[in-house]
Amino acid sequence: MNRVRLQDVLDSTGANLVRGGVSADDPVEKAGFSGISTDTRTLGAGELFLALSGPSFDGNRFAPAAARSGAAALLLRADAALDLSELPPDLPVATHPDPRRALADLAAWYRSSLTCPVIGITGSCGKTTTKNVLRDLVARIQPVVASPSSFNNEIGVPHTLFLADRTTKLLAIEMGTNHPGEIATLCRIARPTAGIVTNIGASHLEGLGSIDGVAEEKGDLVASLPRDGFAVLNGDCRFTPDIALRTGARVLTYTIEGGQGAADNCGDLDASELYFHSGGTTFRLRGLAGAVDAEVTSPLLGTHNVHNLLAALCACVGLGLPLEDVLAGVATISGGRQRMERIELRGLTVFDDSYNANPESLKAAVRVLAGLHGYRRRVLVIGDMLELGELAAELHHRVGREAAAAGIDRIVLVGELAKAAAAGALEGGLPAEHVHHVDTTPEAALAVDALVEEGDVVLVKGSRRMRLEEVVEELVERRGRAGDEPRP
Repeated sequence: MNRVRLQDVLDSTGANLVRGGVSADDPVEKAGFSGISTDTRTLGAGELFLALSGPSFDGNRFAPAAARSGAAALLLRADAALDLSELPPDLPVATHPDPRRALADLAAWYRSSLTCPVIGITGSCGKTTTKNVLRDLVARIQPVVASPSSFNNEIGVPHTLFLADRTTKLLAIEMGTNHPGEIATLCRIARPTAGIVTNIGASHLEGLGSIDGVAEEKGDLVASLPRDGFAVLNGDCRFTPDIALRTGARVLTYTIEGGQGAADNCGDLDASELYFHSGGTTFRLRGLAGAVDAEVTSPLLGTHNVHNLLAALCACVGLGLPLEDVLAGVATISGGRQRMERIELRGLTVFDDSYNANPESLKAAVRVLAGLHGYRRRVLVIGDMLELGELAAELHHRVGREAAAAGIDRIVLVGELAKAAAAGALEGGLPAEHVHHVDTTPEAALAVDALVEEGDVVLVKGSRRMRLEEVVEELVERRGRAGDEPRP
């Protein structure tokens, strides 16, 4: 993190210093804060504590805890009832009517201290995996900072910016949304010089209204880019032509089997001849007007992960990185925890894809499971997909039908909305005795453990709030990992 002083905080946010002074001779003011924190559980000595409040919590209440953890200064919500008596008398305190806005303003000011390219990454699914892949590929060549986990909202994006400093050569920022205008707000804070839109699908329909609304919102990233930047778009997505019209920046596209005999249909990078195996996915990579023709093996499984890799490779092209150097790092990439994470148990293979789910990512998961061979049975565990609005039942029903049509052997469905997926699976021809519905995740953990047998492969996927990682944890606990000593 570059130096941030208390005076910088006051100037950039308009906060009011209510206690303490700003002296150029003060050691903290000379050195600057060691970090910016909004959570006393992770706050370190010498950091600025910025107290955020929400519908069910008051950040000001954590001020004493921040002081005990060694905060160098506090920025609290301006409140007539503000009580500073529990705080050390020499601890500087500033107030602001809206600390959340102050965080955004401080991050936007901090962004001006950075000179590296900033790539914003959004899309209905694949954002985090694409960001992780891009990070892994570039980190072998130059210093890169990327959003931790899924830090992709109005709190996570500022924290990601604060992680970068003058030594950073690339900053990759994930950007999520569940209501109109959120992407534009994040772009005003981060001011990306490049952007990736992974795809457009049925996600967050409660807030965005329709798939067209999703496309409009995600396209705001591309619309924010400077003319000397670049946009990376999925050539297999039907919304890409319209999104591309929203920018004067260079547009790079990627496709899978895009040519189909017609080279002008291919993206700048195209993958063909996909082959899935125990080591991941192998494909032929072509593009850049014939400059690239190579066989590539990725440790990530599935067509959707080829899309994610292609998006990251296109970004590397846009950055001017030698593609031969970038491709040398493909073997080391990681999608991240709970994102098609392969776990070998004794007699059982589990793919933990439980981090989140929407119809597009769930369809991709079904295709992955259907393409796995050499197992006794393929078992799919689906939890409710949330924030789908009025289309929720229809979209769940459709996923159930697709799972049955794909040849999945057993399906376990968790939650109220998943009942529609069960109906779809039955309508699609899956026998009733092969469709199992339960109401809660703990019930699902027991049901899956009782159902699976040696030689099966299990894929687990559901929305974050369904906590389907508990199903995976229960299987690991009961069966043990491959190579572990059997329990007495």
